[in-house]
Amino acid sequence: MRWLIPAAGLVALSSGCDVPSEFLQRMEVQAKYEYYEESDFWADGRAMRTPPTGTIPRERFSKLPELKDPVARQVALTGRANGQPTPHIPVTVDRELLTLGQKKYNIVCSQCHGVLGDGNSVVAENMALRLPPSLLELESKPAGHFYTAINEGYGVMPSFSGELDVRERWAVVAYVRTLQEARNTRTAGQPVPQENR
Repeated sequence: MRWLIPAAGLVALSSGCDVPSEFLQRMEVQAKYEYYEESDFWADGRAMRTPPTGTIPRERFSKLPELKDPVARQVALTGRANGQPTPHIPVTVDRELLTLGQKKYNIVCSQCHGVLGDGNSVVAENMALRLPPSLLELESKPAGHFYTAINEGYGVMPSFSGELDVRERWAVVAYVRTLQEARNTRTAGQPVPQENR
């Protein structure tokens, strides 16, 4: 009887295994609703439903208790105020936030932008396309510029919103601001440092 199983496989192969693609790729063709699409299933006609009690949203603001105002929350979430990058960091900047920013910057950002934010790193030296910029030279950019770059990606840099939550993104921005202030502070008579790239 053991010969029967391979024989059945050979018969299936010889018949061409003509399996409809709908069967193999059913996740692509499964019934689903798009955002704001109407539904005949629910009495109110809406496909979008209120999340069940206890559901935790990915962009949870419990780590940002100072953002109770909806406008401030929107600025913190998008990095934009009135459609423009916000000039200010909308969360409280303290030692705890800077320590978090330093930790996350060193883990996520320094491989390309360098530990000092000057764009000098082993990864940057081996990039064939566009080198990551020195963050120290972007001091005139508003805080929201850096946040949106982290949140949405910029040029060849992908979004890091999956690696950093909202508080961590602003923590990185605050740390980058600290790097910029520390490296760009000049005293009278101090020579301008030579860039090695």
